[in-house]
Amino acid sequence: MNYEGKKILIIGGTGTLGQLLTRHLLRQNPQVIRILSRDEYKQFEMQRMFSEHQSKLRFLIGDIRDAQRLNRAMEDIDFVFHLAAMKHVPFCEYNPFEAVQTNIIGTQNMIQAAIQNGVKKVLFTSTDKAISPSNTYGATKLMAERLISAAEYQKGPKQTVFAAVRFGNVMGSRGSVIPLFYKQILESKSVTVTDLHMTRYMMTATQAITLMLKANEISMGGEIFVLKMPTVILADLVDVLVEEVCQKHNISDEILRKEIGLRPGEKRYEELMTEEEILHAWETSDMYIVPSPFKENILERPYPEAIKMLPSAVNSHQEQPITRDTLRSWIREEKLV
Repeated sequence: MNYEGKKILIIGGTGTLGQLLTRHLLRQNPQVIRILSRDEYKQFEMQRMFSEHQSKLRFLIGDIRDAQRLNRAMEDIDFVFHLAAMKHVPFCEYNPFEAVQTNIIGTQNMIQAAIQNGVKKVLFTSTDKAISPSNTYGATKLMAERLISAAEYQKGPKQTVFAAVRFGNVMGSRGSVIPLFYKQILESKSVTVTDLHMTRYMMTATQAITLMLKANEISMGGEIFVLKMPTVILADLVDVLVEEVCQKHNISDEILRKEIGLRPGEKRYEELMTEEEILHAWETSDMYIVPSPFKENILERPYPEAIKMLPSAVNSHQEQPITRDTLRSWIREEKLV
């Protein structure tokens, strides 16, 4: 998809993915990219980081809970990328209605504003924790996914196309385990781990952005796009990080690994899709596509290079994890250490 001369809004654009997405989109010479978030310091930092692009960037302070502010921010916009959310599992557990207001009500505010302003396409970022959710975060993201799919049914004659992408853990993103472990190794010569046998779907930030842009290009409305992500065993991630950080900083001390048990709402494994979704999904070489349940006329082959999904494991405990060498190369390529 060509974004040259287009007007783009990135909601929650000051985060790790938002910054990388902004950098990718700027290469296509859009007319303007508006960054909406509620943290003025992060906006200040990002403004300095992208100072050479100040003519194309607009920084807007606002909260997706505020429907009126969102509606103003979306005026005359062509494409919306919705990245804003409460994402931290324990914080969502202890503040569940706050998560509801941001992740559910905020998403509905975004949908209404997009329809009212005639936005061409909206892409919503979800999580694998929305599958069989055991925590507030996953449950609110599942509800937000349903709102996105239902928006296709409820929009009437409006032409806005809504779709979602479902991520696993994005390596190195703000608040994720890699920056945390890095800090612990340097400061306390130990790593605090919930469960060394835990498995997670992981992707690099670059892979996440590639999926988002590809999904936005081929979406027809109401779909959920899921990257075929490899699984990682937490013990492998800890060992590789310890080796890399110690090598970089010439640390010879033994690094302790402290298991503390699962936090409220956490699972030992994740799933990418439900059994029902697998029955209806399509797949390409790099992603699964779950079509909208509200689309009455599904084409025989609706997506380029897609085939009907073959039965396969979409559970992080059942899939073969990536090797430590692959994990190490990802960490080095993304400059996470």
